[in-house]
Amino acid sequence: MSVAIITGASKGLGEALARALAARGWDLVLDARDPVPLAEAAGLVSAHGTRVTALPGDVTDAAHRAELVAAAWRLGGVDLVVHNASALGAEPLVRLGELPLEGLRRALEVNVVAALGLVQEALPLLRSAPAGAVLVVSSDAAAEAYPTWGGYGASKAALDQLAAVLAVEEPGLRVWAVDPGDMATDLYAAAVPDDDGPRPEPARVVPAFLRLLDERPASGRYGAPALLEERR
Repeated sequence: MSVAIITGASKGLGEALARALAARGWDLVLDARDPVPLAEAAGLVSAHGTRVTALPGDVTDAAHRAELVAAAWRLGGVDLVVHNASALGAEPLVRLGELPLEGLRRALEVNVVAALGLVQEALPLLRSAPAGAVLVVSSDAAAEAYPTWGGYGASKAALDQLAAVLAVEEPGLRVWAVDPGDMATDLYAAAVPDDDGPRPEPARVVPAFLRLLDERPASGRYGAPALLEERR
């Protein structure tokens, strides 16, 4: 049975991906800061009959990351690490001239440092897995310069670079950075509360992530919209 760790799994893309993997028979270790929605999400995910461990906590806490990996080990190992947890740096987003440096530090800690910390903790189990993989959720803001998205985009660009280097250093693993594209999520609503334009639900994007797991293309950066379009 395959085992995945998914951070930021209480709602949005993390929860949608957890449901899809559970439907495929994956056992899961789920993380989020707020225990109530995490428990609710875990209950829905476990309805598929797989084993689900929900551990509330902050991914910037090394002890919490160790707890996530230990829980996965008890389920049989780690086949996939999904770093979906994200911090914006400011809510709503602001221009760089107004960005609190503490907010930028938080974005870097959550989006970059915690991602690497979790991978380091899980690396021995990933290396021993038959098809170990790391999947980090990137953003269009990592590659394009959008006003007010500078702090968040910089953290995601750093995450992309870490993923690219990890792929070179760990050729036995697949390491994918995926830009999911626009989605209707609480994160986006917090970032740009005045923008209420229609956006796809996260579940609409999940097939792109599943395609990576099914086809196991080379490590690299992928855009979910392109993956979905190619599958049609």
